[in-house]
Amino acid sequence: MIQSSASTSGTLYVVATPIGNLDDISLRAIQTLKAVDTILCEDTRHSKHLLGHLGIQKPLVALHAHNEHEKSQAILQALIAGLSYALISDAGTPLISDPGYPLVHAARQAQIPIVPIPGPCAFITALSAAGVPCDTISYFGFLPAKSKARQEKLASLIDINHTLVFYESTHRIQACLDDCRTIFGEHCELVVAKELTKTYEHFVQGPISTIQAWFQADLAHFKGEFVVIIPPRVSKQTNHPGEQILKILLEELPLKQAVNLAAKITNSAKNELYQFALTWQKQLGD
Repeated sequence: MIQSSASTSGTLYVVATPIGNLDDISLRAIQTLKAVDTILCEDTRHSKHLLGHLGIQKPLVALHAHNEHEKSQAILQALIAGLSYALISDAGTPLISDPGYPLVHAARQAQIPIVPIPGPCAFITALSAAGVPCDTISYFGFLPAKSKARQEKLASLIDINHTLVFYESTHRIQACLDDCRTIFGEHCELVVAKELTKTYEHFVQGPISTIQAWFQADLAHFKGEFVVIIPPRVSKQTNHPGEQILKILLEELPLKQAVNLAAKITNSAKNELYQFALTWQKQLGD
């Protein structure tokens, strides 16, 4: 493992940048981009537009999914020598469905200072305005490109009873919704956020069938970048006897008492029944 002295090495700044509206960049991000020796970016042409808007001129080095493994070691040596770098992606927070992991991991292993400069992130932005429970979420980035693999992935999530969120592209959103309908049924509620922070930002919410109808109403609706959110679902059927009994007991008893009694009757784990009860009550209240 390569090691550095934190007192002599440079610093790697992981800088979040706007996902659409350039005015969303933070003052701290601007100050950091102005101060570093070099900026690592996913696409130099794309980043020049942002940096030009900010009046920043710095050396740019392309670091993307196709070269990050081979370039990370050279950048690591430059950091050890004392140079400072800012890592940015085309939009949002680096590493979140974007390049950067090999470099950040190697820098962490080498004990090089890594400073996050927080800011925009598309799925967090979508969740904040979607009106869905956000206390527990599972984020999956982009689902598989092929329908069969995508359906298999969705099927593996069918028993998860908290909020699911993933990204989808212009070219796959229709097929993705078809697969969601196949796996979860046409009545499954979704929230789809389109073009966040941009001119045509839009949220559409409702059963999958309703959302599909919205897309079909205007082909322009298919254009853009999408965040797809599946709120917690109440299963219509469950094979767990403790959960079945708990639902009945919750109609007459306080939560803690109902959980204790259901656990005794079915010899089930109290903590699992308690979490189920919380999710069940939240669903009924929504």
